[in-house]
Amino acid sequence: MNIKGSILLIDDDADLLHATAQTLELAGFDVAVAISAEAALPQLGEAFAGVVVSDIRMPGIDGLELFRRVRQLDPELPVILMTGHGDIPMAVRAIQDGAYDFLAKPFASEKLVRCVERAAEKRALVLENRRLRAAAVQAQDGLPLIGQTPVMQRLRETLRQIADTDVDVLVTGETGTGKEVVASLLHRWSRRSSGNFVALNCGALPEQVIESELFGHEPGAFTGAQKKRIGRIEHASGGTLFLDEIESMPLSSQIQMLRVLEMREVTPLGTNEVRPIDLRVVAASKIDLSDATQRQGFRDDLYYRLNVVTLSIPPLRERRDDVPLLFNYFVARAAQRFGREAPALTPATISHLRGHGWPGNVRELSHVAERFVLGVWQVDHPAEQFRDDSAAELPLPDRLDRLEAEIIRDTLKACRGNVQQTIATLGIPRKTFYDKLQRHGIVRSEYAAAQ
Repeated sequence: MNIKGSILLIDDDADLLHATAQTLELAGFDVAVAISAEAALPQLGEAFAGVVVSDIRMPGIDGLELFRRVRQLDPELPVILMTGHGDIPMAVRAIQDGAYDFLAKPFASEKLVRCVERAAEKRALVLENRRLRAAAVQAQDGLPLIGQTPVMQRLRETLRQIADTDVDVLVTGETGTGKEVVASLLHRWSRRSSGNFVALNCGALPEQVIESELFGHEPGAFTGAQKKRIGRIEHASGGTLFLDEIESMPLSSQIQMLRVLEMREVTPLGTNEVRPIDLRVVAASKIDLSDATQRQGFRDDLYYRLNVVTLSIPPLRERRDDVPLLFNYFVARAAQRFGREAPALTPATISHLRGHGWPGNVRELSHVAERFVLGVWQVDHPAEQFRDDSAAELPLPDRLDRLEAEIIRDTLKACRGNVQQTIATLGIPRKTFYDKLQRHGIVRSEYAAAQ
């Protein structure tokens, strides 16, 4: 399919039908023609990814009746009506009922192309939002690791392969990438799912209490220990123990944890009783424990004991194509939480979402989605609410992509949206120009509106 989209053109005048189709094809559209509304209707529906352009005066089903039937098939499918001067009042009423636009005959070719371009951009946005909403629903139905990029597909496949084994797993990734989501998914997809999923942040507990939290204690084991306490490890027996920020675990606890992993037994504080345990351990670290320089203060033997299977979660800046999908999921969730209608994403918003560095990863994205639903994140200028210092941390190809998008936007603005002038200024072929518009989420009509 051509990058500019598909057009279904309907007119009972064969000569005019051919001439109009040729105009649109020269402008870069894929054009299908029909000599009557009866022949056109079977080609339409929610899956139709283009625009309908139809004459009003036709035998049998006329253009107005065709428009009404298209509305029943898909109310968001743009319909442009071609009218004689006597039909303009009817066309105006059709627009009031939801038709996209009308063109009074005879019309200039440039006017037809501009009108169809705007309608095609609107249709592409509608379909993209539908795709994102459908993916968000799928995510809510049990796909927490949202993403369609190859790296996320491989991660989900690996999780499926190892979930039902008892192998211990080390999960690495930056803050906010979703390490606990991975751990909970491993638990949910395993035969241990009926057991407890016990999560402990090793960096959030003082050293003097972490042993009691992990191993439990008997009454009188230390000052203030008035009653028996089952530790997190024993409580996770039969299920999964998730140790987040394991690199923060005190050295003394690391020694004891190593024994737990090797012997699968625990001895609570204040007793000599050894209790067998049956659990899987999923540990997470925000640093690269395979790097000895970063592993300082963490026991090598514990690292190698945990490093049976290592899963690495990529940061958002390395999977930018997943950002709109994730954002739409968080928007839908926030809209439900706040009792508000989920706003639709515009191409400009999607472009800015993809362009941001997301140092806080998925956690930061979810907070932005909440502000978006509440109306305190400006859709017109979302980039201004991001910190620009993240750009310096991006890989060179991403920084060049961002620079290229800025140059195209500046050129479009200077040329007031004129395609020919913009292409000539940039010195690139027309198809390349439209490829880049789609890649960067740039809507040409937004600049043409300033003319």
